[in-house]
Amino acid sequence: MIVRIMGEGQVELDDSRLTELDELDDELLAELQRGDEAGFRRTLTALLDAVRRLGTPLPDDSLEPSGLILPSPDAGLEEVREMLGADGLIPG
Repeated sequence: MIVRIMGEGQVELDDSRLTELDELDDELLAELQRGDEAGFRRTLTALLDAVRRLGTPLPDDSLEPSGLILPSPDAGLEEVREMLGADGLIPG
């Protein structure tokens, strides 16, 4: 799966790795629902770090269709809340 981190670029991530990200996604969703800004910031950073660590960056000039789009590291709580809806960032 191709994952886009807004403002950074794309990463190729094996679909089998998505299960490793589910826990962080669940935490992020709970923090958004509670309005926990500090927890949200910590978990978003951990989620993006995990995607970077588990994936392989695509060249900057590559533009592949993204199966998953993640917010930028500096995205605000409300911005991410709108992206999430009720489903979380990681498809289940």
